[in-house]
Amino acid sequence: MPHTLLLVDDEVKVLEFMEPFLRQEGYHIVTALTGKEALNKAKEHQPAVVVLDWMLPEMNGIDVCKELRKWSRAGVIMVTARAEEADKVIGLEIGADDYMTKPFSLRELSARIRSVIRRLEGRDNVPSAEPPSIQRGELSISEAHCRVSYKGKEVQLTPTEFKLLLTLAAKPGIVYSRLQLLQSALEDDFLNDERTVDAHISRIRRKIEDDPANPTYIQTVYGFGYRFGDRL
Repeated sequence: MPHTLLLVDDEVKVLEFMEPFLRQEGYHIVTALTGKEALNKAKEHQPAVVVLDWMLPEMNGIDVCKELRKWSRAGVIMVTARAEEADKVIGLEIGADDYMTKPFSLRELSARIRSVIRRLEGRDNVPSAEPPSIQRGELSISEAHCRVSYKGKEVQLTPTEFKLLLTLAAKPGIVYSRLQLLQSALEDDFLNDERTVDAHISRIRRKIEDDPANPTYIQTVYGFGYRFGDRL
């Protein structure tokens, strides 16, 4: 079955620009022109990836992404004409997996979609046997089922957040630079600003740390990067 993509933009010409190419790439395409329509289509079609414009009528892309993150595991790629770093960080902090600035090439968009789907499915290196769950303190991570629980309650993570957490938790005490996390955890075809990792880490901490300002699980190693606590 082909993956379903939900393309959301209030400009019909932009949708007409993306849709034929992505259909040829083998995806099933669903489109929406407004934020509310996007949420309705997402519930109906359960897309693998949502390509979401920032500026939309009725609900902007940020609000749509926030709502999606309450109940959907779909990958989200924000598409916008806003190129400022602060805007990129906002998009990532509210749950987007990637961020593209207009204008962009269709090949780059397709590559980024493939990258998000790989993170979502974890199919790059699927082992023959089901990998064991990782238990660190009160945090449990199931690689096979892409699920995380903390203190017995399931934690909703985006595909990107899950890959980052899994990479760090698999080797407690090992320090990863931001670039290493982009390359090995995210397996990105296009390396973004290394600082975008900080936004993802911040979101993960808010979900699994009792005190995100003084984290136990994901620790900052100043001047180097991040490591997973090895004394849990």
